[in-house]
Amino acid sequence: MNGVRWLTNANEDVYTYYMPKTETESEARSPLPLLPCTCANLRRAARVVTRLYNRALQSDGIEITQFTLLMALDQLGEISQGELGEILALDSTSLTRMLKLLKHHGWVHAKEGEDRRMRIFSLTKAGREKFQQSLRHWKQAQEQLRTALGAKSTGELSALLVEITRVSQEA
Repeated sequence: MNGVRWLTNANEDVYTYYMPKTETESEARSPLPLLPCTCANLRRAARVVTRLYNRALQSDGIEITQFTLLMALDQLGEISQGELGEILALDSTSLTRMLKLLKHHGWVHAKEGEDRRMRIFSLTKAGREKFQQSLRHWKQAQEQLRTALGAKSTGELSALLVEITRVSQEA
């Protein structure tokens, strides 16, 4: 008798019905434990998602970190390194290293800003071409993740990540 148990005691009979626990679809697919640290869970997800996008962009000879900078510069136009770092939540040292690589490839141009310490960055023609060339593969990775999570969850995740970034910067 699946789901039915008779418990018998010398003084009384008890009938109980129980439902065996069934795993949710995501529990059945994922052997990953929920870690007790929010940062560890975020970093684990970021590593896996980064690999997904890097595989998609590999044939274009670009990584998601580089593509992100090209995308930001395409959207923002000319922008100072400091402002770009704030928008992308990148420290100055990491951003300098990343921009140096993009400059080496000829994808970005830097000019002096209001004072000699400030640099203003923008995409070059080659940078716009690299961005457009890579966009198709980026969209494939984006769609793969959106399909796996669903459109609603993807939108909710994006909004939550923006909020996590905001509150973490304010802390």
